Amino acid sequence: MRFMRKLYDNFEAYICVILLAVMILCLTLQVVIRIVSGGSLAWAEEMSRFCFIGTVYLGTAVAAQRLAHVRVTAQFMLMPVKARLAFRIFADLILIGFNLSLAYLSAGFVAEAVEFGEISATLGINIAYVEAVIPIGALLMSWRIVESYLIRMKNGRLYELVALETEMGIPAEENAS
Repeated sequence: MRFMRKLYDNFEAYICVILLAVMILCLTLQVVIRIVSGGSLAWAEEMSRFCFIGTVYLGTAVAAQRLAHVRVTAQFMLMPVKARLAFRIFADLILIGFNLSLAYLSAGFVAEAVEFGEISATLGINIAYVEAVIPIGALLMSWRIVESYLIRMKNGRLYELVALETEMGIPAEENAS
């Protein structure tokens, strides 16, 4: 059971690590081949590009889960914790709405790629498999944002999402009123 929990908590990160490793190996192989023979491997460039795309879109879910995605919060620092939390929830709702829109619209592109069977130039794989990472990444990011709220609400630690005071050693609950 512990293994399954760890896998669930980190599967996006594991996939990103694998994709990054494949990308680095392909690019390294490409450089070595160019130095040794002056030629190139077209499939290595395409594979590294596909791995990069996968890493970017799945990495957004990792960042959301770790509360590490980019936010501008300096304008809220002087507000009380409750007000910061309200703005955080509002911003996350907008982000989730954007992600759901992105997932819906990009799923249409994936369906089109499946229907017309667009094949990549050198690897010969259906582009739909590569494009599918866009709606998957958007949905995973949205889920990880919702999950972070659910976990903190269950544990009574919702203010952790915005409590800058906790980083300075002052418990957020004391400043929540």
